[in-house]
Amino acid sequence: MYRGVLDMAEDRVFLLSCAIQDYAWGKLGSSSEVAQLWANGDPKRQIEPTKPYAELWMGTHPKGDAVILHRGVAHKTLGQWIAAHPDCLGTKVREAFNNQLPFLFKVLSVRLALSIQAHPDKALAKKLHAQFPQHYPDDNHKPEMAIALTPFRGLCGFRPISEIVAFLRDVPEFRALIGQDAAEQLEASAADLSKDVEALKRCFTCMMQRSKEEYAEQLKLLVQRVTQQVQSGSDVSSCIGDLLLTLNSQFPGDIGCFAIYFLNVVTLQPGEAMYLGANEPHAYLEGDCVECMACSDNTVRAGLTPKFIDVDTLCDMLTYISAPAANKLFTPTPFSGDPHALLYNPPVPDFTVIKIEVPSSVSQYHVQALDSASILLVVRGQASGQGSYENLNLCSGSVLFISANESLTLNVDPSHSLLLFRACCLL
Repeated sequence: MYRGVLDMAEDRVFLLSCAIQDYAWGKLGSSSEVAQLWANGDPKRQIEPTKPYAELWMGTHPKGDAVILHRGVAHKTLGQWIAAHPDCLGTKVREAFNNQLPFLFKVLSVRLALSIQAHPDKALAKKLHAQFPQHYPDDNHKPEMAIALTPFRGLCGFRPISEIVAFLRDVPEFRALIGQDAAEQLEASAADLSKDVEALKRCFTCMMQRSKEEYAEQLKLLVQRVTQQVQSGSDVSSCIGDLLLTLNSQFPGDIGCFAIYFLNVVTLQPGEAMYLGANEPHAYLEGDCVECMACSDNTVRAGLTPKFIDVDTLCDMLTYISAPAANKLFTPTPFSGDPHALLYNPPVPDFTVIKIEVPSSVSQYHVQALDSASILLVVRGQASGQGSYENLNLCSGSVLFISANESLTLNVDPSHSLLLFRACCLL
């Protein structure tokens, strides 16, 4: 039952019931990490085997505002509670973000590729929201970070120019789509790096703005050729043939299939991360991850999606900075002398993620007080609160809101190690 009257001002740490999103690209049924965490967090929930469980949202975004569980009963939403008790955010966060929780915390389970996309900076977000609110639902930017829970593959940022030039040489259908003039301009820029941004933008824009008939025909030819090579046992690595065929099977005839020749293919192992700033092209391909971002749902798309696409805006907004795939990995650092914690601290003020891994040999773990509200997700293991929070029992799928300047001691179940992720805003 939902209740909106009970005063919870005395509670500074509490469990949350969080929203899931059933986007079509999500993993199905119990194969989804999202589904497993969602179901584990509440024994009354049942996983539907054919339903896609794509995202678990932990935060205050209007599309999925978490509901507070007060003594096991659904209460007001987290957004409502923070509005009534803004001191829970911490003084610096209140001042910097106008009494709003600045981040949205998620878990993603990806079965089908997400769209070729980028997220706008604040100035562009305000413009797009004002002009097309039906497609761009808020006026905030959306930098984001993905931390792998399972092997996680995605496209991230433009490849080095030399790699794109090699594809222009080895994949004639790709070259035909770009056009000879633009291709030659990019090849020339490989020797004159002062011109690489202009040449790269021209090539990418030429490809993305081709008519559907043109790119569908070239993709058909390429898929036929690669399929024949695979059937004959030939090596198709020079055209990333395996990924091309996978994407075409998911989105037949889609221009986004050619994006693999422009963008780095990055595979993260559990615990590895990539950070995606404003105007950086990317697409998640498969796997499960924890994701944190500024509190926004703004995405500019241009391929591999049935949703609204905005090719001109995407081509115009991108940074066109080319770099090797290895440069896209984001390296965490030790956190505050805690031997069990790693800090993923991106170059934006809106969010930080702390990964906490406590071995089963450690009987107690102290969750440090921060000058920021935080959301704690239990991915693996069990623990119970001590002292003021002795009635707090956590298991895989539990989501906990911790007000600023509140600490918490957990008694760790010795039968399992404890894996936690904590989103916060460290200013």
